[in-house]
Amino acid sequence: MTQIEHWIGGTAVAATGGAYFDDLNPVDDSVYSRVPAGTAEDVNRAVENAHQAYLQHRDLPAAVREGWIAKAAEIMERDTAKFADVLVDEIGSPIAKAGFETRFAVSFLRAAIGVPRRIRGETIPSDTPGRFSMSLRQPVGVVAGITPFNVPLIKGIKQSAMALATGNAFVLLPSEAAPMIADLLAKLWKEAGVPDGLFNVVYGNGAEIGDVLTGHPKVASITFTGSSRVGKHIAGIAARNLKKYTLELGGKSPLVICADADLDKAVNAALFSIFMYQGQVCMGASRIYVERSIFDQFAKAFAAATGRAKRGDLRDPTTMLGPIISERQRDRVRRHIDDARSKGAELLAGAEWNGNVCSATVLRGVTAEMTVFEEETFGPVTSLFPFDTLEEALELANNTEYGLSASIFTRDLDKALAFAQRAEAGMVHINAPTLHDEPHVPFGGTKASGFGREGTEADLEIMTEWKWVTIQSATEGGH
Repeated sequence: MTQIEHWIGGTAVAATGGAYFDDLNPVDDSVYSRVPAGTAEDVNRAVENAHQAYLQHRDLPAAVREGWIAKAAEIMERDTAKFADVLVDEIGSPIAKAGFETRFAVSFLRAAIGVPRRIRGETIPSDTPGRFSMSLRQPVGVVAGITPFNVPLIKGIKQSAMALATGNAFVLLPSEAAPMIADLLAKLWKEAGVPDGLFNVVYGNGAEIGDVLTGHPKVASITFTGSSRVGKHIAGIAARNLKKYTLELGGKSPLVICADADLDKAVNAALFSIFMYQGQVCMGASRIYVERSIFDQFAKAFAAATGRAKRGDLRDPTTMLGPIISERQRDRVRRHIDDARSKGAELLAGAEWNGNVCSATVLRGVTAEMTVFEEETFGPVTSLFPFDTLEEALELANNTEYGLSASIFTRDLDKALAFAQRAEAGMVHINAPTLHDEPHVPFGGTKASGFGREGTEADLEIMTEWKWVTIQSATEGGH
């Protein structure tokens, strides 16, 4: 068991209150590490350190910031096994998913290397004779990041790399279930040469100290990944204090399968879309709509294929399903399944538990009276529904408060593009799973699934501020 501390001003700092909490391995709920329970004082100290570091280093050349990120990419590539081990043991990631996270982190860092040189403004024609007009992008100051348990490395790298690349300081509040990844990130940025105070981590209960961080007067921008309920709360804080913010929230993502689809590819994509990392993914395809003429055929093939969603040794590359992160979340998964079955849903596969691991679960006959119909389960549970026309499929797919990701399988390009244009989702994939991300894309959702976008281009909107500058010629008029 390891004990970690806050990371403030470039060094490990004990919690001011002296309290610690246990970080549990979800496989058996054994104690994996002891973590400081942060207080408002800890948050204030981290933000003040970040602000002072920002003032000291905000004018560093782009080449310096580029160098940090390039070095971080080298370190991450060198230490992928170390990061993967923590992802396996701390959050129950099967090794294949942990490998995806580490590879994505390296890829994102490499994409972010060029960001410091792409923070550009423009010259602007002026109506005033002799006036030279231009725009600049400048860093906002201190960026606060709050990351989830399910992809803590991806989100931690995304948020911190972009904050540092754009000349800001960063304060991270990670999920209570994934603190060790944050500790590794602090050490990564330290080794990469980031000056003390530009990257800080405070651990603790988000419900107790999250508002202190997001509402701090010296925090200029917020980037949050988590539940829609908490996201709406943070949006309120940001609005009241006129802060920039990006929210990446929950989902109830639809996957639509038309009669002309390649059935084998659709089955495999559906498996990956909902059962990767035991369904604890915001883009998970928890609603699968199948054209009625092939509905029974798909349902039979998909239910049979759930056996390929293997449970077992998390370090076996063929394992897809690991433990549900906490007892609270396991109760939620059980409750959703039991409620649906008690109200008449048919169980086609799954609903079997082995310790903290739930098998791949497929339901049909789900109706609006069932909790699983509307709520995000965040587990290995999906529901199958028939449809007759593309219009009906679109209506069903859009009948949700969420709008993160959507997917359609069809050989008809016109049909696919019509779906892509009209689906109420921030991301639409054609003949591919609902799960996908790349460093440079505008990643994010609509409606209750989020606000704003993430990515090496999109993040410039919350990480920098526009400034208009004019120069009046001394030899010409103007006022």
